[in-house]
Amino acid sequence: MSINPFLLIMFCIALLVILFLFTKLRRVRGQLSIIEEALEDIKSGNLNRRMLTKKNDMTRKICYGINEIAMNSQTQLIRQKQSEQAYKRLMTSISHDVKTPLASLVGYLEAVECKIVAGEEKDEYVHVAFEKAHYLKHFVENLFEWVKLDSGEQIFRFEVLDLNEVSRNVIADWISVLENSNFGYEFDIPETEYLMRIDVNAYSRILNNLLQNVLTHSKGNKVIFRISENDQQARITLVDNGRGISPDHLPHIFERMYQCDQSRSAKGNGLGLSIVKELVTAHKGTIIADSTPDKETIFTILLPKSL
Repeated sequence: MSINPFLLIMFCIALLVILFLFTKLRRVRGQLSIIEEALEDIKSGNLNRRMLTKKNDMTRKICYGINEIAMNSQTQLIRQKQSEQAYKRLMTSISHDVKTPLASLVGYLEAVECKIVAGEEKDEYVHVAFEKAHYLKHFVENLFEWVKLDSGEQIFRFEVLDLNEVSRNVIADWISVLENSNFGYEFDIPETEYLMRIDVNAYSRILNNLLQNVLTHSKGNKVIFRISENDQQARITLVDNGRGISPDHLPHIFERMYQCDQSRSAKGNGLGLSIVKELVTAHKGTIIADSTPDKETIFTILLPKSL
């Protein structure tokens, strides 16, 4: 009985295909078992679990996808923990920044109300109470502003306005404040019109926070405000001749709740400059600080002109 060579070849090929598919199926079953084990491991909280795979494995894309999900989940978990720690620090700082001046305010007012003090001493107590109340008002305003920015709930209303005119209006309100604080000042704002898209309230807050920062922290006696412009952008600089900022603190001054003076007697709440940076960013701009200790501090804002 003779065997057809063609049928024999076809049989051998079919056998090889079956063996190949069986091997592949066995390999895939093994990989699926590993995938199932890895998913259970990740589900139980082990986000460090990674899957190794070969270039020709049929489950390669699935393994890469699982690894990516695990890495993204791990990154989000780290950010969440960092955020929780930041908010705990925030709450601790807020607790101190509110409770301490509030307790002091109540104490001064009780002394006045109970007639423990009289005459000039009473007037002094009322003045101190007024300053404490003003501090609390400023702190609450900054806190609400920061919360809205941090949560993305801040609504901006950009309009095409003359930057120079808006700046003059804001700076004009500071002249009497600077004079009463024994600060000399120099303002250099171009008389020409410079139109750009700005949110008036946000831009005013930027300048107000920067000037308040100078009065509160610089320990200087002169401030220079200058605007220069070209076809691409406006450059806004604020210079003071105060004690400056040390190189160790300078990279961190725009971080929320960061205070260069960590003592409990330090003024400010560490929110003003972080708000400034967020508002400048909302205008598609940048802000940098440069400082020479015991000489000067320079804040420079660059805002694009593009309408």
